[in-house]
Amino acid sequence: MSDVVVETDLPDAGATRALGAALAGVLRAGDLVILTGDLGAGKTTLTQGLGAALGVRGQVASPTFIVAREHPPLPREDGSRGPALVHVDAYRLGGLGELDALDLDSSLDDSVTVVEWGRGLAEALTEDRLEVDLERPRGGDVTTDDESDPGAGTRHATLRGVGSRWAGVDLAALVPR
Repeated sequence: MSDVVVETDLPDAGATRALGAALAGVLRAGDLVILTGDLGAGKTTLTQGLGAALGVRGQVASPTFIVAREHPPLPREDGSRGPALVHVDAYRLGGLGELDALDLDSSLDDSVTVVEWGRGLAEALTEDRLEVDLERPRGGDVTTDDESDPGAGTRHATLRGVGSRWAGVDLAALVPR
C-alpha cells in the first residue's frame, strides 16, 4: 500500500492555522500526527488551528519546556465531546527511551497526539500516522518572508498519510485551492 501524499503552500500563519482546523475534521481519537520543520516553520501554529477546531481546553502553546501538554475536550453544543489533544515537543528528548517515559501509549487511544520534532522517534508509537513537514524559506524577499515576524512568510506543507488508517482519507480536499 502506498502512502497518501499532498503538498500545498500556506501564505501566512492564518493559512497554517486553517490547515490545522481542516485536519481536525478528519482526525479522530487514536491518531498520531508527527510535525517536522525548522524553528518558525509553523508547527505550533498548525497545532493551534487543530486544537481550536477540536474544541479543546487551554491555550495551545509550544510545549518546549514542559515537553508534553494535554488539552482535554470541551463539551460541544450537543453535549458530546471530541478527543483530547496531547501536544508533545520531542526536541529536547534524548531518544526513544525518553519518549517512552512520557507514557503516550496510555493516552494515544483516547486522544489526537501531535508530536513536534518527532521524526525518527514517534513512528515507533504506531504504524498509522499523519506526517506533516513544514518548510519556511529563509532569506529572499522580506515583504513575503519577514523573519522578524513569526507569522509572516509562505510555508510549504507536505502531508503524508502512512498506514491503512489513511488509505481512504482525501487529504487533498483539506488544502486550499
